Amino acid sequence: MSMIRDLRAAVRPSRRRDHSPYEYTAAGTEAPAANSAIVDCGVYRDGRRVSAHVTPAEAMARVREEGGFAWIGLHEPTEAELADIAKEFGLHPLAVEDAVHAHQRPKLERYDDTLFTVFKTIHYVEHAELTATSEVVETGEVMCFTSQDFIVTVRHGGQGSLRALRHRLQDDAELLAKGPSAVLHAIADQVVDGYMTVAGAVQVDIDEVEIDVFSSGTNGKAAPKPAKDKRAKDKRAAKGASKGGEAERIYQLKREVLEFKRAVSPLLRPLQMLSERPMRVIDSDIQKYFRDVADHLARVNEQVLSFDDLLNSILQANLAQATVAQNEDMRKITSWAAIFAVPTMIAGIYGMNFDFMPETKWKFGYPMVLLVTVAICVGIHRGFKRNGWL
Repeated sequence: MSMIRDLRAAVRPSRRRDHSPYEYTAAGTEAPAANSAIVDCGVYRDGRRVSAHVTPAEAMARVREEGGFAWIGLHEPTEAELADIAKEFGLHPLAVEDAVHAHQRPKLERYDDTLFTVFKTIHYVEHAELTATSEVVETGEVMCFTSQDFIVTVRHGGQGSLRALRHRLQDDAELLAKGPSAVLHAIADQVVDGYMTVAGAVQVDIDEVEIDVFSSGTNGKAAPKPAKDKRAKDKRAAKGASKGGEAERIYQLKREVLEFKRAVSPLLRPLQMLSERPMRVIDSDIQKYFRDVADHLARVNEQVLSFDDLLNSILQANLAQATVAQNEDMRKITSWAAIFAVPTMIAGIYGMNFDFMPETKWKFGYPMVLLVTVAICVGIHRGFKRNGWL
């Protein structure tokens, strides 16, 4: 995971703080420069965007004069970059500090007339095969400062872009006319939809591990399969699907599910508050839509909790199979030790060199002792075989 973050940081362009955050396009309109934390900044009135790209100060000036609301999108801003915007919009210093340093739990906090909301975004990491070191989920954050006349979104991480969401909202003037609360709802809905998508993909990984574990018999060997399943069997063998290897894969999945749960479970209370408590910032019509998002989140949370329980059951079954396999090996070792004890005992007796030993003076004494020894060993072997020890 750290290697991915280092690679992302290496390819990300550095920010030049001595330049304006905007540059002019070929058409002569202003657009955010690539080295700025500002992704987009616009003014909306009656569900329509009424300005091209403007600075946050210009956006708020137009909102105060003409009405509407401003939507400013930021991506991983520095403390200095967010300080100017915080001063212009009157954001609380504690919330600003959280937005800069990230790594926050999902939460909802109220500062005067501004709501500060933190969402954890989840991205499923595609992998050709699930191993003991596979990264399954990658997290990011979206933080929202929501007031009656502005919404400031701060995004952390390489995924969870809001660009497509902004364009989709701009095509729905009736919804966007509800103000910043409509944007906040759309962000929450997109985040929870992402949870549902990732939950489905994680379910496939868990099913794969479950099949690998329970397709083995109690003797530790793969159960007989039809010829058409040979490729699937070879694929599992290539993954190193031994008992120890399976346990490592299950533990890795449990760690990834735990990270998933840390994003989902803490968000239940904030969405419940947004859907039930009257708030001046939240439009009463939009509040109804939050109930639907909260319901979807509750279902995802139940699914993630079931993942943890299911993985615990799979792990216990895997450990039980490993224990059975070890017991099987011990029984085989004990059986062969009992068989080899017979010739060892007889050889030890005859090696004591007493004068009066059975058949020592007989011509066929030595072959007879060998024959008796072999007969006893064969009899013991057949007895163990019949009882399932060999």
